[in-house]
Amino acid sequence: MTTNNQALAIIGLGYVGLPLAVEFGKKRSVIGFDINQSRIDQLRNGRDVTLEVEDELLAEATGLSFTSNADDLKAANTYIVTVPTPLTEHKAPDLTPLIKASETIGKTLNSGDIVVYESTVYPGATEEDCVPVLEKASGLTFNQDFFVGYSPERINPGDKEHRVTSIKKVTSGSTPEVAELVDKLYKEIITAGTHKASSIKVAEAAKVIENTQRDLNIALINELAVIFNKLGIDTEAVLEAAGTKWNFLPFRPGLVGGHCIGVDPYYLTHKAQSIGYHPEIILAGRRLNDGMGAYVVSQLVKAMLKKRLHIEGARVLVMGLTFKENCPDLRNTRVIDIVRELADYNTQVDVYDPWVSAAEAQEEYGIAPVTQPEHGAYDAIILAVGHKQFKTMGVEEIRKLGKGEHILYDLKYLLPADYVDLRL
Repeated sequence: MTTNNQALAIIGLGYVGLPLAVEFGKKRSVIGFDINQSRIDQLRNGRDVTLEVEDELLAEATGLSFTSNADDLKAANTYIVTVPTPLTEHKAPDLTPLIKASETIGKTLNSGDIVVYESTVYPGATEEDCVPVLEKASGLTFNQDFFVGYSPERINPGDKEHRVTSIKKVTSGSTPEVAELVDKLYKEIITAGTHKASSIKVAEAAKVIENTQRDLNIALINELAVIFNKLGIDTEAVLEAAGTKWNFLPFRPGLVGGHCIGVDPYYLTHKAQSIGYHPEIILAGRRLNDGMGAYVVSQLVKAMLKKRLHIEGARVLVMGLTFKENCPDLRNTRVIDIVRELADYNTQVDVYDPWVSAAEAQEEYGIAPVTQPEHGAYDAIILAVGHKQFKTMGVEEIRKLGKGEHILYDLKYLLPADYVDLRL
């Protein structure tokens, strides 16, 4: 059993899988597999539409090939699974992509093979949910014929400083020998080094609490922002003052979406509830963060009423749709909460985001973003995402988009406080 000099397969070529496949592809033979044929075609043409991997870096991965044909996976003896782990509409873990990936791998699994999962899950999911699928599809026995590992992804979409090779990697395996092999495999590409966890469950738990901790910290700041707004105190000014102490954590209020922070806590709470424990603090933080879109709209409506601007039929421009700045990722964006809440007031909402794919926005959320906002057309403007293009525009250009009398709401502190009507 070895991972050396044999083909590696990466299952799922999104924000997590592609950067990983490219780095391994610089050093060894790698099969990049995805069920999305259009994604495969784009990558074969040397283009990553997620913008996580530059064209020149993609070209450097000479050992990397792309396929949507599951039969091509038979050449591999080591598999790394990087498929999404989303939520259902009822905020329960949706393991469907993970189970289907395991079924696909199980059909090609051979004795001695290793399957490593990177997808974010609750503690126990790898061995309790995925392994039985691998056994059933392959007819092989776990930890006798095949083995598994877990190494949680730590990709930060849009971040060109903290990339896959420069972020320390947590690794684990189903036996001590496999744990060593998995750790050795990642050390081939991870220049920041690795941390070998004592078990797969420890590695799973480590990942899920990373983002739960961030979620709770942001929830605290969001609640403070609500309190300070009621007191007529500028939240950013308070945070800047508090931040002069060396150990004050520099969190800022805002919408909490994306593929990790807004999702991972629900995986942990689901597992906790399944063993009879009801988590109080984690779910309270989630409720608060999930309610921020509605809070933003309520603040906007109050400000408009004070200026005697009609709400029904008003035109509102939402600047930004992605879940974070300078990134085309639309997964679990909470800007959609603002858009939908505004629709309940019968306002006409235009969404402008130079980073997003119009086709993806339409498919995911039924939104057709405008290619260029109208000058002098809007009763209210919401700066929802801190894209560099919006910062470059500056307050004067942004103000020109509004009518003579309008509200400018800056959620991201992009503009000076004295030049906006509302800040979170």
